[in-house]
Amino acid sequence: MPAHPVSHGRLDQLLRSVEGLDRLLILPHNNPDPDALASALALQHLLFARAGLAADVACPGIVGRAENKALVRYLDTDLRSVAPDDLDVTTPVALVDTQPTAGNNAWRPGVPVQIVLDHHNLREAAKLAVYADIRPEFGATSTMLTGYLQAADLALPTPLATALFYGIKTDTRGLSRGAQPADVDAYLYLLPLADREALNEIENSQVPVHYFRTLVESFQTACVYDGVVVAFAGAVHYPDLVAEIADIMLRLEGAHWSICMGSYADHLVVSVRTNTAHGAGLLVQHMIGESGSAGGHGIMAGGDAPLNGQDAKAVADEFARRALDYLNAPHTARIVNLLGAAGECREL
Repeated sequence: MPAHPVSHGRLDQLLRSVEGLDRLLILPHNNPDPDALASALALQHLLFARAGLAADVACPGIVGRAENKALVRYLDTDLRSVAPDDLDVTTPVALVDTQPTAGNNAWRPGVPVQIVLDHHNLREAAKLAVYADIRPEFGATSTMLTGYLQAADLALPTPLATALFYGIKTDTRGLSRGAQPADVDAYLYLLPLADREALNEIENSQVPVHYFRTLVESFQTACVYDGVVVAFAGAVHYPDLVAEIADIMLRLEGAHWSICMGSYADHLVVSVRTNTAHGAGLLVQHMIGESGSAGGHGIMAGGDAPLNGQDAKAVADEFARRALDYLNAPHTARIVNLLGAAGECREL
């Protein structure tokens, strides 16, 4: 197995960054996905095993996607619920799969940042951390944490190995999306350690009726603008559902970009996917602008904006117009309603 790019030097720096601490709060991003969950729990395991530091994992959002709920049940772990105002400025935090000022975590200015571990593009605010390791070239933060655990020569409990494997698998879509050699090495290292029966149950988790109702509404509102699919999911039961639908829409024949939006808790949630180009993060930032937070990778990105009582569909239409302008796509839809109403036109 090739050597993992996390060196013993990096591990030593990480461990030195928590010397003298008696408490630490680990914050994945809001509404954490498998990569964020696995990475947070891996850091928790590492710090306890090698530094004797017992850290809690907390986030302000919800775990809504059926597969993610099943993963949490399998891990038998409790995630503390925390809001930015709940954070104590005397308790340092570690941010995992996110960074300060990203707008998708519970950190707020004034709260000391001890550690940042992430695979998204570097934000200047990450330099606030005592120790930061930012690897945008990696397909998953779970790859990074697997490397730290390897460097520490720690045996992985089966549930943690399973979670890390699933984190890499989901974020890279089975190594087919943005995966680098380090991701492949970590994936292959974790594969024989993972609980495959549990993975099968997690990946095939049953979903509630509202999942299908939301899919239908999205199909009814979807429009295709010269290879750009735009859908509005309406009010969703959990934010991650918008990303699920964006993934599904990108499978439409001839689609190069997929944009799905939906409302949740007086916010408009936005998800962007592309299969032939880079720049999804730049696109979603252009769509949302200063009205909310946005970020991501070259081929997948997301964000949200407070609605402040505005009509969600009207705001979604404005964001869609910005996206079409940015992509130089026509404002007249070639297809409206993927359930059968082809050939109609809709102007944005």
